[in-house]
Amino acid sequence: MSAPQIGVSTRRVGGRERVTGRQRFVGDVRLDNLLHVRLVTLDCARARIVAIDTTDAERVAGVRAVLTAADLPDPMPRFGPVYADRPVLAVGETRFHGEPVAAVAAETEEAAEEAAALVRVTVEELPAVLTVERALDPDAPLVQDPCLRKGPLAQTNTLREWHFGWGDVDAASAPCVVENTYTFPMVTHFAIEPHVFLASADHDGVTVWSAIQHPYLLQSTIATLLGLPIAKVRVIAPDPGGAFGGKQHAKFEPLVAFLALRTGRPCRLALTLAQTFQAVRRTAYRVRMRTGFAADGTIRFQDVVTDGLLGAYADIGVRVISKSTYLMCGPYRVPDARVHVRALLSHTPPATAFRGFGTPQVAWAVESQMDEAARRLGIDRLAIRLRNLAHRGEEVVRGDKPADGDWHEAVHKAAEAIGWGNPLPPGRGRGIGVAIKSSATTGASYAIVRLHMDGSATVMAGTSDMGQGARTVLAQIAANELGLTTDAVQVVMGDTGVAPFDLQTSASRSTVFMGTAVAEACRDVKRQLAGMATRAFGADDVGVGNGTVAVEGRTLSFPDLLVAGFAGVRGEVIGVGSRRGEADTAHPLGGAPSFYEFNCTAVEVEVDRETGELLIVKHVSVADVGKALNPAHVEAQDEGAAIMGLGHTLMEHLIFDEHGRIVNLGALDYRIPTTKDLPLELHSLLVENEDGPGPYGAKGAGEGGLFAVSPAVAAAVTEATGAVIRELPLTAERVWRALRTEG
Repeated sequence: MSAPQIGVSTRRVGGRERVTGRQRFVGDVRLDNLLHVRLVTLDCARARIVAIDTTDAERVAGVRAVLTAADLPDPMPRFGPVYADRPVLAVGETRFHGEPVAAVAAETEEAAEEAAALVRVTVEELPAVLTVERALDPDAPLVQDPCLRKGPLAQTNTLREWHFGWGDVDAASAPCVVENTYTFPMVTHFAIEPHVFLASADHDGVTVWSAIQHPYLLQSTIATLLGLPIAKVRVIAPDPGGAFGGKQHAKFEPLVAFLALRTGRPCRLALTLAQTFQAVRRTAYRVRMRTGFAADGTIRFQDVVTDGLLGAYADIGVRVISKSTYLMCGPYRVPDARVHVRALLSHTPPATAFRGFGTPQVAWAVESQMDEAARRLGIDRLAIRLRNLAHRGEEVVRGDKPADGDWHEAVHKAAEAIGWGNPLPPGRGRGIGVAIKSSATTGASYAIVRLHMDGSATVMAGTSDMGQGARTVLAQIAANELGLTTDAVQVVMGDTGVAPFDLQTSASRSTVFMGTAVAEACRDVKRQLAGMATRAFGADDVGVGNGTVAVEGRTLSFPDLLVAGFAGVRGEVIGVGSRRGEADTAHPLGGAPSFYEFNCTAVEVEVDRETGELLIVKHVSVADVGKALNPAHVEAQDEGAAIMGLGHTLMEHLIFDEHGRIVNLGALDYRIPTTKDLPLELHSLLVENEDGPGPYGAKGAGEGGLFAVSPAVAAAVTEATGAVIRELPLTAERVWRALRTEG
């Protein structure tokens, strides 16, 4: 029996392969007889497609197919995780910069590039909807064909609308009312590994390779589009090199699958970094918030109108908007609340999931309001938060899951670590922010654990390891349950033809959902071992521990019992476990959250008044994780999230010109944090009360570190300079201009 494996910073499974370059990504997969695919796109966001001439392209040596909308089934096959609104290729008109109107498959990359450039597309450029204001304009052109939509909103650019809240805001009153508008820009994921897709068709099915977070959802999508049984579609999803939500759902896999079927050969599409920018981005928000406060800083009411800019198709962005704004009051007690939410279509790339799933956008507004109220009322910014923060068991949304952690403990821990209240030198300020995210609500995760004759184990799970360390944590859980070392556990995932079903890898659910399923599968193994011991030795008093079985006054190892139990036949014990989150049609989100992910971020910032540049002197992130199964991994995830939060806070944003083109495509023109932008000190602290629904009291982790970075940094800038900024990012130029305005 090995030492306990939980709460130990075990070496990361696959970590060496990642840092040495030995890991095989989708881009490293090479198939025999492969064709290379290139996309044909237009140099504007919106244009009517008049004609497509593929004659010259088809004459290029090595070209095997030039696919246009005319070559696909009519009506055009469409797909999407919420609405099936995205066409495999643009039909009629393009709706965002980078949407393909055709695709070329050729023997070489060079031939595919040449042929794609020779496809002649006659177009009529049309005016595009690029902003929240334009999307709400009744005179603006419609982004989607109303024939494809139903209901009263079909003739507008509002895809969905929600009304959340409780109490009576109109009857509520407060001596201090803070009313402001906050904007959060479009941001891209910038994963180190760009998107790569492969597909190969055989006589009765298709295999797709993709660095996708949800291989089983992709499997069902491809099966539906191609009219195949799910059993005839296999998705192989090697561990991705960064995902952050941008690789959750299908993008160009359907197109590559159609090309493989048309050519009868494997097809491969590798996006450039610039094309990846056009494929995925975070939802942009505009939040108009009116908050009432009592004289002591207690929140009286919250009245909010939030507009989220989706892009051309719903993708999962529509879910991002609804789920995040459902918690528009943050982790606070609010007696009266009214939240009006609109998901708006635009001629921009579709918004996808992004780490935090809308929580940073919400926290930017909520926490900035708290800071302004504190300034107006002359109350300490830490004190006003502690006064309103929900205690364990108190509701944050009326009638829904109450606060499930000691959130005050996290805030006190952050305040102490940042030195809240201590004197500061000139030009410096401190800020603090809190936020919660609703975890996974519904879904199912299944795991299979195979205990082999030598006592080692194989864990088969549908979860994807996109850098969060799922392989390591699942190995730790199995090792702990079976009394093994993690070196004796192999985790198999990323293949729908091998691993059992898992709905998705997102919402910080891997440890809670799949971890529980793995633990249950291990316990199933131990129940079977008890039955085996009873049969083999005719004993009724059998005790199965971790790695050993007590029977008839003696202790056997698992391998010894297996030898006796199988009696020379040999075999293995196979356990099955699952964890389900049941749907609730009466709930606005389809189900209550399994847990809340809570974070408190505190920063100390130095502002250069001459240039507007910010130096993060100290950055503290405190996460309420229930139980850190692998503390080093949790801290690393939290630190990564914190730096990502500094990205959208200080520099990141997509810029569009009047044609709807993204003008800062690629690494040279789109800034992300480098080592020069890191805080001088970065501290990741954990609160562990073992009060989560996952194994050993764990909650999800890894997203919270970026929730409240923006309001914390902005508040520090205000304390240091007096300048108040309500639009992100806080670039040096924006800060410099605000300082001149303040002066």
